[in-house]
Amino acid sequence: MTLEVGTGQRAAHLNLEAGMAETLREGLPMVAERTVSAITAEVPDYSGALTGAMRAKIENAVRIALGTFLQLIEGTQASDPSTPLAPALEAAYALGSGEARSGRSMDALLAAYRVGARVAWREVSTTTVRSGLAAATVAEFAELMFAYIDELSAASVAGHADELASAGRMRRRSMERLTQQLLAGEPEESLRRSADRADWPPPQTLTVVLLPRRHLRAVLALLSPHTLESGEDLPGMNPVEELAVLLVPDMHGGRRRQLTRLLHGHRAVLGPARPWHRVAASYQRATRALALGLGEPDAGPVDTERHLATLLLSMDPEALADLRAQALAPLAALPPATAHRLAETLRSWLLHQGRRDEVAADLFVHPQTVRYRMGKLRELFGDRLHDPATVLDLTIALAVPPEPGDA
Repeated sequence: MTLEVGTGQRAAHLNLEAGMAETLREGLPMVAERTVSAITAEVPDYSGALTGAMRAKIENAVRIALGTFLQLIEGTQASDPSTPLAPALEAAYALGSGEARSGRSMDALLAAYRVGARVAWREVSTTTVRSGLAAATVAEFAELMFAYIDELSAASVAGHADELASAGRMRRRSMERLTQQLLAGEPEESLRRSADRADWPPPQTLTVVLLPRRHLRAVLALLSPHTLESGEDLPGMNPVEELAVLLVPDMHGGRRRQLTRLLHGHRAVLGPARPWHRVAASYQRATRALALGLGEPDAGPVDTERHLATLLLSMDPEALADLRAQALAPLAALPPATAHRLAETLRSWLLHQGRRDEVAADLFVHPQTVRYRMGKLRELFGDRLHDPATVLDLTIALAVPPEPGDA
């Protein structure tokens, strides 16, 4: 009998004796059992995995796959040979998806197909040869069978790849949502649920790093794989260039110093390390430092831990301006340039605790100039320069160097 076989890629004719397909079908349970045994023995990822109900399930899948092939070669030329193939391809696709969810690699899946094809053909060919099939027919039978298994293999690989891509997209979305929740300061219980959904292990602390987005990939390659990244725009910020937000796990002590070195040249801003569920505080401090323009553009990264006084004083600019006006009121009637020089001298004198030579070196003036200016300041302030409350107000008011016209 001349039969037509279609596998979705090609069609061919086989001359089979009547009853050959039935003989082959009767041997399918044994073929399936030996195929699965060979896979577990030869593919390490499946060793010990295909037991019990799972083994029975895979053996049944092998029987169905080979049975579908027999249906194809039993079809007549008038039939649609692709009809029984669609369910087999769908099952192979589902198998690939399931293997990806189980954590087995595509290499392991392809190895299983190679071993399965070899064993299945060895068992089937024994039957066909014993039945006296002509050598040319056996060869064509083999060609069709391996083409069929190749199609099943390709469908499984597609299912595996699609599952990984889908899982990757879902995890990225979960990670992005978690990052936004962390930056928004949501409750710890909600954050823990989101961390579980994202399969992200919470560290002890997180440190926010702000940097230009064009530097993001280079920096991420140097950091922990558990570093979180925000793809959202910074709320309330209007930077000259687009910025990225990183949440870096457990960066304190020596590791923070190492992070600072890694970020050199990337124009980054580092917030403080905070308990992971309170990283919003690190974000707020980093964005405040960015808004204040702390650090030098071509210098190393701005570490907010080195600018705490400036950040503290920036919390209420109006209160600081009022304090400065009150504390420096004795200078208000002087010409602006004179008032600025005296305020500058008073600041250095307070910071250097009255050590004239150090004040002179700080201001690049002669010690006698410092002596003259301090004499003028004593005339203007009188005994208040010895009052602890006044000294405190002046120290805070002058903590940030005065600009011309401030005094």
